[in-house]
Amino acid sequence: MRLFINGDDYGMNRSCSCAIAEALGRGLIDGTTMMANGEYFDEAVKLSFECGFQGKIGVHFNLTEGRPLTKEITKITAFVRDGVFHKEYIRSPRPLTEFEKNAMYSELSAQAERIKQAGINVVRADSHHYIHTIEHLAPIIARVCREQGIRQIRLNRTYDTPEHPVITEGRISNNFWRENGFITTEYFGRSADLQSGIVRGYTEIMVHPDYDKNGILIDRTGLSDGYPTGGPLSVINDIKKN
Repeated sequence: MRLFINGDDYGMNRSCSCAIAEALGRGLIDGTTMMANGEYFDEAVKLSFECGFQGKIGVHFNLTEGRPLTKEITKITAFVRDGVFHKEYIRSPRPLTEFEKNAMYSELSAQAERIKQAGINVVRADSHHYIHTIEHLAPIIARVCREQGIRQIRLNRTYDTPEHPVITEGRISNNFWRENGFITTEYFGRSADLQSGIVRGYTEIMVHPDYDKNGILIDRTGLSDGYPTGGPLSVINDIKKN
């Protein structure tokens, strides 16, 4: 078993960004992917240089949360309402019009470019709420990645469990990325998969480092009274050692 542990949502807010920096510094995770439209973006860029992990950052493409970086996409109500992304489209994906495709391309390109213009070499890509696995969006994301020189990308979930079943309807096959020349791991899952003992081969594990209300570094799986909740992130390191 070979693992790559990625911390998602870097730049989204202060709490998760500082947690990711700590997790990288302690060797609990191997890399992170950055939300270019996150509220903590500028501070997160500075933090990455101060802590010396700017070479371990990818892009976390986002069309479901926060404010977009470009104007045209704000005209698409399936993605943006009152100037803010929402999740309506991913709940009911459909083919896109040419205008929508172009607006999507512009927004996703702007997200990758913002990170690169901050001095960060974007080394790989994944997405918020798995948007890169949706069949109508994947070709656009593939185009953006090729043009931005991004060759590594995350798979769709491969470990099928009752708690987190694999979603295939309306999603691309993982072979899509390989057939289009992208580098991937063999498998992809969550920390729960790792803890269950079903992980094998070369696997990327997605985690969401954050701090709970007591300041403990956790893998965020939810919120309670406005505070992140989840199990200790250190559990993953214990598994890696064994």
